[in-house]
Amino acid sequence: MPFSLLKHGLFGRQVPRRIIPPATPLKSSYDVVIIGAGAHGLAAAYHLAKDHGVTDVAVLDKGYLGGGNTGRNTAIIRANYLTPEGVRFYAEALELWRGLSNEFEFNILYSERGHLTLAHSDSAMRTMRWRAEVNKHLGVDSEVVYPDEIERMAPGIDISPNTRYPILGALHHPPGATARHDAVAWGYAAGASDRGVDLHTNTEVLDVLQSNGRVTGVETNRGRIRCRQVLQAVAGSSSVVAAMAGFRLPIHTVPLQACVSLPLKPFLDPIIVSGSLHTYIWQTSRGELVMGGATDPYGLYASRSSLEFKEGLMANTLELFPFLSEVTVLRQWAGICDMTPDFSPVMGETPLENYYIDSGWGTWGFKATPVCGRRMAETLATRRVPDILRPFRLSRFAEFDQVGEKGAASVGH
Repeated sequence: MPFSLLKHGLFGRQVPRRIIPPATPLKSSYDVVIIGAGAHGLAAAYHLAKDHGVTDVAVLDKGYLGGGNTGRNTAIIRANYLTPEGVRFYAEALELWRGLSNEFEFNILYSERGHLTLAHSDSAMRTMRWRAEVNKHLGVDSEVVYPDEIERMAPGIDISPNTRYPILGALHHPPGATARHDAVAWGYAAGASDRGVDLHTNTEVLDVLQSNGRVTGVETNRGRIRCRQVLQAVAGSSSVVAAMAGFRLPIHTVPLQACVSLPLKPFLDPIIVSGSLHTYIWQTSRGELVMGGATDPYGLYASRSSLEFKEGLMANTLELFPFLSEVTVLRQWAGICDMTPDFSPVMGETPLENYYIDSGWGTWGFKATPVCGRRMAETLATRRVPDILRPFRLSRFAEFDQVGEKGAASVGH
């Protein structure tokens, strides 16, 4: 019997240790205000305090910690992108992911299981070979594999040539991983709070205050806060908050849905992705199948789920694993995604001085959490954008210097 259970039985209620300390009073001014208490905002606050000694920081969120897209994604981590800029960025993220549990002294359930992006056509195979070569050149482990090897790694997958979309091969990315998304948010939040950062939930930003082209503070539902710098990290609300600051973003916002099944006996180790079928699937350590697909085809700011999505996703999933036809779906949900024209994020400076942005993550923001937090904190602390972030600057759209990652966006993540 666990000792804590024995103590509870003998001595009554035991108060567990709080992972995140109670909230402190909201001050009227801070050096830095971070709008958004998702994984990216919390990671930036953590690295500001840990790496740069900047602790006069307030993280504000209109909801609760990790309650936006951080708590609504499907927790896939990978670095097998297409452009050199994207691969370098996510490769740094992958290295940071591997040490997070030890750094937090808190288990985020990080699990490397491999990632297979299926190819169903000759053109898709060419893209997989292209990505593999770019990845290898930049030190990221990726290789093209063929149906017999795919079947060995994913028993039960249908590799028959008679299917609607026969599997010709796949890009195998061995470091592909998953982690518990809410644990990541808690780890960053606890680390930031322990170092003096203030976390304020149920605190909605209503306006961005400015003078002479420079940010001076924010207006919230709890009063006005003066500050020297602001970082906006609000995922699906990026365009709305940017409008408060007086500039537009090249972003359209769409829902992304996913679902999870009842638990099954473990049979699937790698993450399976099919761009042609608009489907991805992986199995958790508890046995559930996490499944998702492409974003909804229309703009919407509502995180609702639909029967149409579930019907289409199930049909496509059964193309890959026909034996799952009797499996029950436990629940489904949706997040709100900001999509840019080139399928790459927007990070760094904005037209408003000392107002920085972390947005445009589309369907791949979770996997970037550690590097984004580290590098955005560096940007705020040094007032200098690091080289690894420069390709993702907002001005690239006006300069016609986009970072085209659509070929590696896979499906919906």
